[in-house]
Amino acid sequence: MTTDFGGSNKLVDLIKSSIPGTLYEILEVAYSAKAFIRLRAAVRAHQPDAIYERFSLFLFAGIWMRRLSGLPLLLEVNSPLFEERAKNDGLRLHRLGRWAQRLLWSRAGHILPITVVLARTLADYGVPPSRITVIPNGIDPQRFGTIPDTATAKTTLGLPPRLVLGFTGFIRGWNAVHRLIDFAAQNRSRLDLHVLVVGDGPARQSLQDHARVRDIADRLTITGIVERDDVARYVAAFDIAVLPSLTPYSSPLKLFEYLQLGRAIVAPDTENIREILTDGQDALLFDPTREGAMEEALRRLCTTATLRTRLGEAARQTIITKSLTWDHNAGRVVAIAQAVIQEGKGRRPWTTAKAEPLQSRR
Repeated sequence: MTTDFGGSNKLVDLIKSSIPGTLYEILEVAYSAKAFIRLRAAVRAHQPDAIYERFSLFLFAGIWMRRLSGLPLLLEVNSPLFEERAKNDGLRLHRLGRWAQRLLWSRAGHILPITVVLARTLADYGVPPSRITVIPNGIDPQRFGTIPDTATAKTTLGLPPRLVLGFTGFIRGWNAVHRLIDFAAQNRSRLDLHVLVVGDGPARQSLQDHARVRDIADRLTITGIVERDDVARYVAAFDIAVLPSLTPYSSPLKLFEYLQLGRAIVAPDTENIREILTDGQDALLFDPTREGAMEEALRRLCTTATLRTRLGEAARQTIITKSLTWDHNAGRVVAIAQAVIQEGKGRRPWTTAKAEPLQSRR
């Protein structure tokens, strides 16, 4: 089953809301059997040299296939799902979730986290550094070939000729997008601002209500779900691209889109962001623990067009200098796979350290 970009699977959402959480998590585990059957059929049909899988908390198909076939398993890890779900989604089977995460990480031949911060979490779970390679997210520059200039993009989208503060992504409360509305309201007498949110999500209505309360409903545009290939046309209308808040281990896809499109970026000064951006060089970074720091950075950019231009040009160059493209990432993955295949020749497929037994975890 597929979903629209930025959306969720309605059937899965219906099942999840209709049954107890514990039963839903048991069904997630059971789905591994179906996934394994499909994976085994794919291996037989295509005869791959390795398996590349994206980490999912209760998905065991990859490690089962590795044990059956001896094929190396490369595991992409985008988040510590046990901790994330326990905090945000009300995970019920805590002991099972922690055990599953440890098991999956210990059984993979090589793990590819998206940030150094996340790599440390893997190490804390006992994964040897020799089996960890950080590969951040990236961009396909070819998908951003013909993009209108900022003024044209605003006109095409029916936006007024104001200075646009932009955000892209799934709208949740922790994204703190309401702070952009507050900033526009607080500075309406000095700055002619418009807030453009490209995406949708559960916090959409609360943002619209907040804009009405702050008396700037006419200065907020929320696009709803936008097809991925159309996102660039909307981001091109941003004068300033803002990441008000983010998880400390993430490598946000939107960040790479902002860089490729040469936007002036304001983002939190956190370790995962510093892995990509340099304050004052290709972005303005603010201390997320200091009240008013983001607003100071925004004010500085809003009032200095030359700074916006300089940061935007440097942002686009960062994609090139740091090789932040999917093609480059693919080349690194292939090289890692070749090394893991060579290392595994003549060895039994199940040689990594075992995860702790489920009953020993609290």
